[in-house]
Amino acid sequence: MEKIVIVGTGPAGLTAAIYAARADFEPLVIEGMQPGGQLTTTTDIENYPGFVDGIDGFTLMQSMKDQAARFNAKFIMDEVVSTDLSGSPLTLTLGSGDVIETQSIIIATGATAIYLDMESIRTLTGRGVSACATCDGAFYRDVPVAVVGGGDTAAEEALFLARMSSKVYMIHRRDKLRASQIMADRVLANEKIEVLWDSVIDEVLDVEKNEVTGLRIKNVKTEELSNIDVTGLFMGIGHKPNTGAFDGQIDLDDQGFIVATNTKTNIAGVFAAGDVQDHTYKQAVTAAGSGCKAALEAIGYLESLT
Repeated sequence: MEKIVIVGTGPAGLTAAIYAARADFEPLVIEGMQPGGQLTTTTDIENYPGFVDGIDGFTLMQSMKDQAARFNAKFIMDEVVSTDLSGSPLTLTLGSGDVIETQSIIIATGATAIYLDMESIRTLTGRGVSACATCDGAFYRDVPVAVVGGGDTAAEEALFLARMSSKVYMIHRRDKLRASQIMADRVLANEKIEVLWDSVIDEVLDVEKNEVTGLRIKNVKTEELSNIDVTGLFMGIGHKPNTGAFDGQIDLDDQGFIVATNTKTNIAGVFAAGDVQDHTYKQAVTAAGSGCKAALEAIGYLESLT
């Protein structure tokens, strides 16, 4: 039986693995189907402390994995498909059919940004299409960009981008923002933000050049098409936490995020770190910090059993 199983290998999971491994608990890390998490799709990370000239997302994640492996963390390339957290030991069933028993679990499966289902968006993700203005906004200084969405997420993205981009188009399919009143008021009062009402993205331009050069916009009422020139497109339609394997086993909020106090869940021995329990920040550095806390909580829990 394992002492600590860590599910997920983004900055939260790998930081937890480093701390647990250094404490000689030899954690088992289940990598999932996207080892390294969302950061592996980010070419340049300039806001992670310690890298003056920035660092490639894949390189950062691989370095963290190597660091954890140096201290004898174990890795499995598989995914958790179901769990039983009703008693001791805790059990996890993998896609391969293997069943793992453990005394404690750190859930660091992250949250997946919701993207529009368009081939051009899939092609240009990381090449002008992003879901994180805080992460990538600095690459779009003094150029026009667009945000799709009309809720608080989109409003936050647009307001952040307006600090540095020359113009921000906010593309919303309705004639009224769904954002909270205070956020909507801030958007509408910002001279650099133009809301394109009753509009959706018909196509992202220019896939052939492998970069975003503009958008074709469709008015949902008139069906009129028009083009706008932008060099960046940001998704502002929310995130979906990756908690399917834990549904019905652990307390989730109405959006599917794990409910945790610090990193403790409602199940003894089960901890959550990173974006899977973070509505607000969704940053690599905050995820790493919560991974550290989850490992320390798990270590304390295991020590209390002896």
